[in-house]
Amino acid sequence: MPDDETRTLSPHSARLGPLPDAAAPGPAPWLLRLVMAGLVLAALNLRPAITSLGALLEEVRDGLGMSGSVAGVLTSVPPLCFALFGIMAPRLARRFGAGAVVCAGMVAIAAGLAIRPFIGGTAGFLAASALALMGIAVSNILMPVIVKRWFPGRVGTMTGLYSMALALGTALAAAVTVPMTDVLGGSWKAGLAIWGVLAAAAVLPWIALVRDRGNAPGQPTAHQRKAPALRITRSRTGWALASFFGLQATAAYITMGWMPQIFRDAGVSAGTAGVLLAVTMAMGVPLAFVIPRVASRMRNQGPIAVFLGTCGLIGYAGLYLAPAAGAWAWALLLGIANCAFPLALTMIGMRSRTGAGVVRLSAFAQSTGYLISIPGPLLVGVLYQHSGGWGLPIGLMAALMLPQMVAGVLAGRDRTIEDEC
Repeated sequence: MPDDETRTLSPHSARLGPLPDAAAPGPAPWLLRLVMAGLVLAALNLRPAITSLGALLEEVRDGLGMSGSVAGVLTSVPPLCFALFGIMAPRLARRFGAGAVVCAGMVAIAAGLAIRPFIGGTAGFLAASALALMGIAVSNILMPVIVKRWFPGRVGTMTGLYSMALALGTALAAAVTVPMTDVLGGSWKAGLAIWGVLAAAAVLPWIALVRDRGNAPGQPTAHQRKAPALRITRSRTGWALASFFGLQATAAYITMGWMPQIFRDAGVSAGTAGVLLAVTMAMGVPLAFVIPRVASRMRNQGPIAVFLGTCGLIGYAGLYLAPAAGAWAWALLLGIANCAFPLALTMIGMRSRTGAGVVRLSAFAQSTGYLISIPGPLLVGVLYQHSGGWGLPIGLMAALMLPQMVAGVLAGRDRTIEDEC
């Protein structure tokens, strides 16, 4: 099997010496298919909690009596939760196994989405959202780790597969939340809660992996115990990757939280605004599969980061100059720009030689990156409320694309954190 050959003969393994289990048989094909199905179903549930809310943000604001600033806080909750809870993922994976952690994460997503519209008041809505986002946070961190562990010879392909599923779930939630709300009697509460069903379905494949503790992500093997622990904070590449991740997350959560409102304020109907957001997210379906495969074959991924950032700059310029007239074009361009996310995930898998390094780099880059992204959506809400228009917020979005491209060039250089640390 190609994966077994890669595991025993890869250049990365050769640099470190033979692995203790090099002669051990690989996973059974049915188990690999189960893991693949689990990855896809989990990825489908990593964004509907956010984009379904973006499609109904105006209705939620009216229903809960939120101001623009409070709505800005609401759109900043996802990266805050991802930063706070994501840092716990490596420790939880070492103690309980990655399968158990992801399974628990899917349960948390299902429960949070089902109860948040009905729990009552802004505080309850935020608390239930935080429960769902906690499940998303730990799963976010462990996706690259699980790919590195189970599919070491196909990191680009498998990253593309679950990134494509993530983009598909994101787009579906943006596109069908408003129509489903209409079908369910026009209640925004029912329109949001229905997404808990998809999360419940994602629990099923992970139940079979709950007791899988062998080679849990981040669990040291014999040769790794002898090696000193990596100090990611000493790695320039680690910081560049965290900065790139944080800036692309800023753009993504501003887009998911505010883009429908930008179009609605420009005279676009609520249904069409949701479809435009879906178009933006849907661009990630094919590109999230293509970009990791292309990036994994390149020694330097910086040119891809520059191309994606350039698309974002053009999209923001159009959103400022003619938001309604060129709405479909701007949605497409911003969708291409948002594909910086699968590029970041691919680089996480490529910037370390070992599974233990990947779990540390994934936790550091994503948690630090989400901390960096917290002020963006909140600041957009404040600027929108106090300026009375979208000129300043869009200018902020465009300005942030420049350091994102610089960070992407630095993170894309052909080096590993082991070499730097």
